[in-house]
Amino acid sequence: MRETPRPRGTVGDAGSEPPQPRPGRALAHTPGASGSGTPHRSDGRPPQTPRGARHAGQFGRPGTTPPVPGRPTIFLPLLRPALWALLFAALTWQVAASGPLLGPDERLGDALRTTSAIPSGPAEFFADLGNLPVALPVLAAALAFVTWRARSWRPAAIAVPAMALVPALVAPLQSLIARPGPPPMAPGTGFYPSGHAATAAVAYGLCALLLRPHLSARPRRALLAACAALNLAVGLGLVRQGYHWPLDVLGSWLLSLALLDVCAWAWTRVRVRAQASHL
Repeated sequence: MRETPRPRGTVGDAGSEPPQPRPGRALAHTPGASGSGTPHRSDGRPPQTPRGARHAGQFGRPGTTPPVPGRPTIFLPLLRPALWALLFAALTWQVAASGPLLGPDERLGDALRTTSAIPSGPAEFFADLGNLPVALPVLAAALAFVTWRARSWRPAAIAVPAMALVPALVAPLQSLIARPGPPPMAPGTGFYPSGHAATAAVAYGLCALLLRPHLSARPRRALLAACAALNLAVGLGLVRQGYHWPLDVLGSWLLSLALLDVCAWAWTRVRVRAQASHL
């Protein structure tokens, strides 16, 4: 049976024209305004999240759709240790240049050294807490506990170099500035900054920093308060017993705060990376 060939349409035939969209209907993939193909609400209002309103991030900055605003803030936490270091540099300049702060500093030191409000026995006890044979075992015990609890050597990798930096920074500064000590001390120089105050601040500060993630909110605040009170007692003991001037202790605290803030920043980044690697 032969098939009857269908007649081919000419240019003028109506059957050869492409299909036309019906009035009032929207094509699914035709861009345009409402009613011309763009996904829209039935009441004619614009969609809540139109695709045209989404923009990718700028070139060279992190951004997806929707964009991630702002620049990376990796080094923002380092502004605080930079502030401590700047204050330490200003105080060191005052001591080295015999600036106007030395007069009030020596008067305050004489007043604290001769006061009866601070007993000599407790002052000597707290001053001895800045000795390396006392502070290092406490730090070692805290490191052993945190290493066992976290099953990681990373806490020691941060704490040990920070503790080693204390004599590496303090000893050259003491030789360079060569500040004389209070009158009860034997004639000599090298009292700024205080090595005992820096040892106590960094050692006990590292203990609080390493133990803090393993405590709840209330014990965490109590630990930080106890660490601050302990270092204040060590500083008062050093001045009361005539081992250092008040600015010697204050300079050590500023230097120690800079080191501890850098350690806190490094420890936070290590923990974040460790958590991300386990995801």
